[in-house]
Amino acid sequence: MTRAGALREEARKLSAFLRRDVLVAWSYRLPFVTDWVAMVLQAVVFGLVGKLIPPSSLPTYGGEPVNYLEFVAVGIAISSFLAVGLSRLMTVIRQEQVQGTLEALLLTPTAWSTIEIGSAFYDILYVPLRTAVFLGLTALFFDASYHLSGVLPASVVLLAFIPFVWGLGVISAAATLTFRRGAGGVGFIVSIATIGSGAYFPLTVLPVWLQELAAYNPVAIAVTAMRDALLGGATLVDVWPSVVRLIPMSILTMILGAVAFRAAIARERRRGTLGLY
Repeated sequence: MTRAGALREEARKLSAFLRRDVLVAWSYRLPFVTDWVAMVLQAVVFGLVGKLIPPSSLPTYGGEPVNYLEFVAVGIAISSFLAVGLSRLMTVIRQEQVQGTLEALLLTPTAWSTIEIGSAFYDILYVPLRTAVFLGLTALFFDASYHLSGVLPASVVLLAFIPFVWGLGVISAAATLTFRRGAGGVGFIVSIATIGSGAYFPLTVLPVWLQELAAYNPVAIAVTAMRDALLGGATLVDVWPSVVRLIPMSILTMILGAVAFRAAIARERRRGTLGLY
């Protein structure tokens, strides 16, 4: 089989992963429905909190003042993606271990890159949809305003940020293979990265040294650039320096993730403990 044919064959397998996860999600209807209810309640809560925070206490974007709901909505979008990206592959590996199907999955003629992408394929589609609906609700019911012209620049920033999150997620999956439980560590990473990114409050309220560190925090870089695009109408040229800063960070975490995951698989196979949990 040619390389192109092999790639097409692997791509077809993604639909099987997607179908599996859709059926699993729909079979547990209550969590599926409550997730959307929670999203609506989240919009309501932040909308009410926003009434207590004067726009003058928030930074401006493109010279335009913003309200707190507009400010925090973009931070919520990034932090939600960060949480899913870090935990999804780790959760899948853990489930396969507990169900005793991990070794069987590894024996299938499926590339590990396909398994990694397929395991998160449902969330890759679901999270952006959920985020778009959330932003739509804030605009419809709480008068939040976003620049449609900023959608493309924000999307480019997100594309540069996705590999960074994915690399960290693969590292988390490698830790799960080795140490069996890694959810606590992932939650800690998400919390620290989110707090230091200014996702829920302006960076100016942090100590000066933490503000300086935010310049090297990929989450903070992504949040700020996406706010510039969606709230200030920044163009692709305006956000491009942020994209350039994110790309090497993403490449680094992707390489580290691939090395860590392959090392974890090799170690567990060598010890004969791949299926243990």
